Amino acid sequence: MTIKDRFLHFLGMNDDEEYYEEIVEQQPEAATASPQSTKGKSNIVSIHTQKNIRLVLIEPRTFEEVNEISDHLKSHRPIVVNLHRLRRDHAQRIIDFLSGTVYALGGHVQKLGPHIFIFTPANVDVQGSITEILQDDSFQ
Repeated sequence: MTIKDRFLHFLGMNDDEEYYEEIVEQQPEAATASPQSTKGKSNIVSIHTQKNIRLVLIEPRTFEEVNEISDHLKSHRPIVVNLHRLRRDHAQRIIDFLSGTVYALGGHVQKLGPHIFIFTPANVDVQGSITEILQDDSFQ
């Protein structure tokens, strides 16, 4: 074997039959190994399940608490927010922010009462509704 042949062999440009025989011999081994490795990996299924779902009750006092509330939603926890202690404009900003977060997560928003809302991520389904009582003399 000359230096030129060695150089071409090193670059993979030679036409030796031995070289092609090695490739033919290696391909069946690779073909038998890949179905086994993919078969083992295909049995793994990732399912997002939570055994205990915690309902978080929050009564924010400032708009700055909205990031903490959003973190609970991102952790797949439903949240009940009581906005009684906030000014109307701050409460509206919090509702807008949390509504955007819930929309991005595929969740839902439902009003439970005056100034009380429940924000749920996609893994929580809320059934039923609460009707608002119009000013009724028997409940005053």
